Amino acid sequence: MESWIFLALILAVSIFGKNTSLIVATVAVMVFKLLPYSTKVLNYVEAKGMNVGITIISMAILVPIATGRITFKDLLEAFKTPSGYIAVACGILVAILSAKGVGLLAQSPEITVALVFGTIFGVVFLKGIAAGPVIASGMTYVILMVINQFIQN
Repeated sequence: MESWIFLALILAVSIFGKNTSLIVATVAVMVFKLLPYSTKVLNYVEAKGMNVGITIISMAILVPIATGRITFKDLLEAFKTPSGYIAVACGILVAILSAKGVGLLAQSPEITVALVFGTIFGVVFLKGIAAGPVIASGMTYVILMVINQFIQN
C-alpha cells in the first residue's frame, strides 16, 4: 500500500509540475504494478531499463547523423572553437561519471532513493530534465571519493 501512496504522490507532483515524462513513467510503473506478474515485470524494468533508456537516448543522438544534418564537416568545425573542445571534454567527463554512478547505484541502492527524490525535485520545481540520475550518481560517487580521501588523511 505504501508504494501506491508514494507513486500517487509522485504522480501528483508530476502533474502539478506539468512534467509529461515523469507522468508517463509513473503511470507506466503503476500499470505494470497491476499486471499479474508485476514483480517479474518490474524487476526486469529495473534491471534493463537503464540500458534501454541509454540506448534510446543514444539513438536520438545518432539520428541527426543518419539524416545528414550532422556531417564530418560539422565535427571538424567543432574542433575549431574552444566551445567544441569544452563540449568534447564534458562529453567524456559525463560518460566517465555515468559509468562510476551506475556502479555506485549497484553497490549502494539506498542512494537511489535520494537521487530519485533529487531528480523529481529538480524536474518538477526547477524545470530540469530527468536525464540526470545516472550523471548525478556519478557526481555523488566523485564527491564521496573526495570525502573518503579527506577522512582517511
